[in-house]
Amino acid sequence: MSEPKKPITIHVDADACPVKAEIYRVAERYGVPVIIVANDYIAVPPNPLFRRVVVDDGFDAADNWIAENVGTGDIVVTADVPLASRCVKAGATVIGPNGKPFSEAAIGMALATRNLMTDLRAAGQVTSGPRPFSAKDRSSFLSALDLAINRLRRAGHA
Repeated sequence: MSEPKKPITIHVDADACPVKAEIYRVAERYGVPVIIVANDYIAVPPNPLFRRVVVDDGFDAADNWIAENVGTGDIVVTADVPLASRCVKAGATVIGPNGKPFSEAAIGMALATRNLMTDLRAAGQVTSGPRPFSAKDRSSFLSALDLAINRLRRAGHA
């Protein structure tokens, strides 16, 4: 008899996350716990499914907490590519706020692109930065989160 798989939990890199309201709505629909991780107090709706973790102001403290506490069966919402890489390696499902999934196959290219852009900015090259967050991004995120939860449920995670 196989052991039951770990329940699904959504971990949110919350300091600059534009889709927290959407995460709460989807989590309530599916009954999935959410852990909001930030360096400062962030208001969280009063619901026993939602938990806030406030970490110290140390460099990457929120990222470190998330990376050290996720694994298979978890969903991580972040735009931070290095954090996404760490979470993918830990077995978590990782989704950007724009709905773009970070997969094991694509994380190397995402890191390379991020590093290239960092180097260009450091060399004084003008880069446009990320495009503004749009309604299409929000819709893509909702679809990606719904898909991730259903995929994990089919794999046996509660």
